[in-house]
Amino acid sequence: MNFLLGAFKPACNILITFSDAKTRKQVPMKKENGQMVMVPLFQSQENIAGKISIEPLQGKKIEHNGVKVELLGQIEMYFDRGNFYDFTSLVRELDVPGDIYERKTYPFEFSTVEMPYETYSGVNVRLRYVLKVTVSRNYGGSIVEYQDFMVRNYSPPPSINNSIKMEVGIEDCLHIEFEYNKSKYHLKDVIIGKIYFLLVRIKIKNMDLEIRRRESTGSGVNTHVETETLAKYELMDGAPVRGESIPIRLFLSPYELTPTHRNINNKFSVKNYLNLVLVDEEDRRYFKQQEITIYRLLDS
Repeated sequence: MNFLLGAFKPACNILITFSDAKTRKQVPMKKENGQMVMVPLFQSQENIAGKISIEPLQGKKIEHNGVKVELLGQIEMYFDRGNFYDFTSLVRELDVPGDIYERKTYPFEFSTVEMPYETYSGVNVRLRYVLKVTVSRNYGGSIVEYQDFMVRNYSPPPSINNSIKMEVGIEDCLHIEFEYNKSKYHLKDVIIGKIYFLLVRIKIKNMDLEIRRRESTGSGVNTHVETETLAKYELMDGAPVRGESIPIRLFLSPYELTPTHRNINNKFSVKNYLNLVLVDEEDRRYFKQQEITIYRLLDS
């Protein structure tokens, strides 16, 4: 039995090391099994370089048809699990066919790599970047090793950032105006605004401000839309009166927000909304939703 178990072990150990591993920032990333691992953080147009070591298990030699490393940017839809859509695919051939008898190390480098989209892990889709090392063999199957890394891309503050002013109401029952100081926010920004009550003829019990993320994947009949409430902030507890003004001050940094993603490679979109919710004493809910843009500043 031990012999059979040993037969399925890989014939070698593959170690992928980034050249700046000691100085590059590491960030947590959740794997498919839910486990959190620390991976290096990059942004678009950076060089990705390092070394790959292949060490045969003791007493074994590896006959191979070549060794290569690929840098892949991939999108995986969870309703089509196992099928990856590659939007970035770069290859470096590391070795010609031959035999490996002892530990062998290969340098690699991908220069100024264009990585246009951020790493993203959502409800129905994930976007990932990975280094894939393949030792090709005729028999026993090729040996493959993966190394994930994360990509975040940064935006300057927008030159135009208009405020949001809207009215919402129920005829002859409720009329309110709400105002947010801007429509585009970075991940550690503060939402500042006010709500004015112009007409109140229903008994309002409480009022909340929610941040919602809407993820759309696929197209046509295969479109999947998932909405998550990421934050819920109580603005008011009790009945307002006509003429009353409620201030809004909501800090975004405590919440796990993601930037807005618009039509990523024609596969998915991620939009963010502010949702104002009023609940009356009969537990009827009234709400008004407004899309906002969320972006990543260099320090966020």
